Amino acid sequence: MKKTFKQDKGQAGLSILLSVIVMLFIIGLIVMIFTLMGSELRSADSVTKAYTGASVSQTGINITTGSTTTLTVCSAHNQGVIALISAFINQSSVSLVSGTDYTASGCVITPVATTLMNDTLANITYTYTYAGSSYDVINDTANSIGEVTDWFDIFIVIGAMVVLILLTVIIITAIRSSGMIAGGTSGANTVGTA
Repeated sequence: MKKTFKQDKGQAGLSILLSVIVMLFIIGLIVMIFTLMGSELRSADSVTKAYTGASVSQTGINITTGSTTTLTVCSAHNQGVIALISAFINQSSVSLVSGTDYTASGCVITPVATTLMNDTLANITYTYTYAGSSYDVINDTANSIGEVTDWFDIFIVIGAMVVLILLTVIIITAIRSSGMIAGGTSGANTVGTA
């Protein structure tokens, strides 16, 4: 009994390319889900405000109207946010600065009053919240998972190359079996000569 191999007619390896595209779609869907989950975990208050730093005093901070000032101890920690400013003293007039003379966002102070805060030095005592090592792990993991899609174009190119190679093999096989090429032996695959 003659053995024959099943061949899908007219496919030319397109099922492989279709499989690669479906695989990339599923991987992309999984990456999207895990990236969204990671960003939600990363922004959760229990992670971004996991720790409260001890009360910190910074002296000689130059406050200039129209510019922002970053509190260095707070900003040295990831996701640092000023929780409470307990003392804001203007060194030049040795007076307590009113809470309406500045705004605080993150670890940055922006003066709003021009009379007390123009090119003066200040002493600020504050506490701040910050994220711990769990934030770093979640952040690194979410970013790494999000970078998986950078490889998709390589997978598509490799899949297309496999399809082209299979198509070339099918064309060569079809030409050889058609009897258009003269073989070394006489038989069905030979072309008549004059």
